[in-house]
Amino acid sequence: MKLVIDHLVIAAADLDSGTDYVAGLLGIAPAGGGAHPRMGTHNRVLGLAGGIYLEVIAIDPDADAPERPRWFGLDQGDVRARLEQGPYLAHWAARVEAPLDLTRMQAEHPQRLPPAIPMSRGALRWRLTVPDDGSLPAWREAGHAAGDGLLPTLIQWDVPDYPGVSLPRQNLTLRELSGSHPQAGLLRQGLAWLGADHLIRLEQADGPPRLGAQIETAQGVKILA
Repeated sequence: MKLVIDHLVIAAADLDSGTDYVAGLLGIAPAGGGAHPRMGTHNRVLGLAGGIYLEVIAIDPDADAPERPRWFGLDQGDVRARLEQGPYLAHWAARVEAPLDLTRMQAEHPQRLPPAIPMSRGALRWRLTVPDDGSLPAWREAGHAAGDGLLPTLIQWDVPDYPGVSLPRQNLTLRELSGSHPQAGLLRQGLAWLGADHLIRLEQADGPPRLGAQIETAQGVKILA
């Protein structure tokens, strides 16, 4: 596989706080987006240069509770505790493109890839990998596991006008996606297997896992974290 960065995920307790965080840092507010009834979430989006976009996502207070755990760990205690401190860069998604097929890939490697579930929002149709418990993806090897938002969710768009194509591209450029983790070596194995090791720079470091994105703006380089 050879993947590309599709989008960055800003998790927030609510869309307004997430939008304010991005606008205050990058100078442009995410907008539009919509609801994900299957997950009980909603989002706003912001196009970056190079066909990458940024998503602010939050639990939709007007939606019925989903029949399954929400994605990106939004139902889990550690994520909810983190959200009480404010919005943050929680995750990222890497895009699978034809002739590769995400559903077939997952069926061939069920121990490596979470289920690829179909999703929709308005005219958009896509598939992406989401563990059954809604947690962030992790890489497992020899009884050890690591993820914490640093291993990407895989996504494949089933429409030609997906957000990376259709959103207006703002004067914002992702210069580097980076992170640190106590088990960086294990994560590098997973990234290499996925074909995503060229997309993120990982460092070995004790303490809480960290994900950050350097974004070049008209006011200089800003750090999403």
